[in-house]
Amino acid sequence: MPLLLRGGSLLRLYGCGCGLPSANFSPSKLALTRLNLIMAETRATYSRRAASKNTEIKKDDDLVLEKVAESKLEIEQLRNDPDRLQSMTVKELREITRMMGISVKGNKKDLVSALMDSLGKEGNGKVGTSSVEKIGLSEVPSKRKGASVVVEQNIESSEVISETPSKRSRTKNKSVKGSTEENSGANVKQSKTSVRKEKLVVQGAVAKAGLGLSVDHEEPWTVLVHKKPQPTWIPYNPKVMRSPPLSKDTKALKILSWNEKDIEVIKEGLLEGYTHSFWTCSVSKLGYSGTAIISRVKPLSIKYGLGLPDHDTEGRVVTVEFNDFYLLTAYVPNSGDGLKRLTYRVTEWDPSLGNYMKELEKLKPVILTGDLNCAHQEIDIHDPAGNRRSAGFTTEERESFETNFLSKGFVDTFRKQHPNVVGYSYWGYRHNARKTNKGWRLDYFLVSESIAERVHDSYIIPDISASDHSPLGLVLKL
Repeated sequence: MPLLLRGGSLLRLYGCGCGLPSANFSPSKLALTRLNLIMAETRATYSRRAASKNTEIKKDDDLVLEKVAESKLEIEQLRNDPDRLQSMTVKELREITRMMGISVKGNKKDLVSALMDSLGKEGNGKVGTSSVEKIGLSEVPSKRKGASVVVEQNIESSEVISETPSKRSRTKNKSVKGSTEENSGANVKQSKTSVRKEKLVVQGAVAKAGLGLSVDHEEPWTVLVHKKPQPTWIPYNPKVMRSPPLSKDTKALKILSWNEKDIEVIKEGLLEGYTHSFWTCSVSKLGYSGTAIISRVKPLSIKYGLGLPDHDTEGRVVTVEFNDFYLLTAYVPNSGDGLKRLTYRVTEWDPSLGNYMKELEKLKPVILTGDLNCAHQEIDIHDPAGNRRSAGFTTEERESFETNFLSKGFVDTFRKQHPNVVGYSYWGYRHNARKTNKGWRLDYFLVSESIAERVHDSYIIPDISASDHSPLGLVLKL
């Protein structure tokens, strides 16, 4: 600026000298010459500075673009494999939330929950999930240790979450590697909620089946994976196979059952008011099986086990009595490595549980939910021929399931609603079976025949992957 002001003054001086004899202009000419040199130098200086600044800006822009590209790549990788969030540190999770523009406070569980929810909405265009599904997502534990059942009640409707933790591997001829079994739980919650927020418009049988729709690679359950499929079988797609929402005036019970662990983590993720907790675990072996219920509503009665000492040292059953029904959450014994517990399972445990349910049914209807450790039919497992002697699909277990539960009048609600649908609830961690949809249907809602027609919806929620099992839901009109 001083140079420009000085140049301006010299220009004015030169203008004032116009019209005088040329001999008297030498000072003005000298001044003009100096002015031109100064102006040229000034322009050169500003050009160099501008060029340098543009170079710096370009470098900064390139750096920003590079960081943006890296951020987009990181977010895309997480979208394709959200399970990576569980292994990230809190600092890394907070960086991801900042990149995605998510404002969230809290511990690692809260960060993971918010990120998984955001990735689900942004990544595949999913519409909003129901309140129960959101609860299930927020309960994803970073370290799973136990199991729980949650109960909450209001006037209009009710929701029940039954959780049965599991972490097992199934192999041909050797059913389960290792003897560690997991805990189970159930969660009852009653509140004003809609069963489903999504509204999907589909036309024709093909669209209804979930076939002919664009297949999302993040939704492998929509692909028919079965080694012996029948012509009428179709893959499970909850987006188009869920029953429509009930009206707000209809009182209904909603139950969410999930084979998952860690009672304390689940309790921390619940809303306020879950003051009633009922749980049991194995007294014969630490960390072996177990079931639990966490409830807002005080039940009429609670019972642990079947009342038979031979069965009740492993904490596998909790029974909660409500006004209109009994709710049982159970984790049925696995037949084990080499099928060493198969005889006990089919000749002692299953008959005892079936008889116990029939006794309860004399008083009021019964709902049984949990990991029942049996793929009942060939449609319930992706490789029936290769698992004839695998725990959970032996002829003995399947016949026992039929004899002790279905033949006694208890209805498999999912199969009743979806007779030709291939839908799984369990995918082993080994070989990353969930991504290839090589699964088993081991988790059930069995209800007394007297209330089977009141079942409005029976469904699986396969997009929640914090366990090797998926949650499943039941909507029962009251």
